[in-house]
Amino acid sequence: MSAVQTHPARVIVAKVGLDGHDRGVKVVARALRDAGFEVIYTGLRQTPEMVVDAALQEDAQAIGLSIHSGAHMTLFPAVVEELKRRKATDIVVFGGGIIPDDDIATLKNQGVEKIFTPGTPLQDIVEWLRNRLPERSPAR
Repeated sequence: MSAVQTHPARVIVAKVGLDGHDRGVKVVARALRDAGFEVIYTGLRQTPEMVVDAALQEDAQAIGLSIHSGAHMTLFPAVVEELKRRKATDIVVFGGGIIPDDDIATLKNQGVEKIFTPGTPLQDIVEWLRNRLPERSPAR
C-alpha cells in the first residue's frame, strides 16, 4: 500500500480597498508560511474581484483579508458575494484588522467565518486555520 501524499492548505492574503497599511498582513502571511501553509500575498489596493480571481487561479482554500481603513463592512461582504457569484463558496473567508466588536457578528452573518483583531496571537490564527482547513490531496 502506498500512502496518499497531501499538500499544505493554500491561503490567499489580501489588502482590499485603498488601505495602504500592510505590515500586519505581511506578518500574518509570514507566520502562516512558517507554519507550513502555502501563502500567496496579493499586495495592496485589491478589489474584491481581483482577490477572488487570485483565489480561483491559485486553487486556494481560504482568503484572509486585512483592513485598517474602516471599509470592512463594504469590502469583506463584497468578497463573499463575489465568491457566491463565481460558485466558489467552498473557499473560507476570514479577516483581521481594525474592526469594532459590534461589526464582527454582522460580518460573520454575512459569511466571513472568523475575525482576528489587533493583538491576536499569531499562533491563534495558525491553529484556527489548521483546524478549519484540511490538507489537500494532489490534483489528478
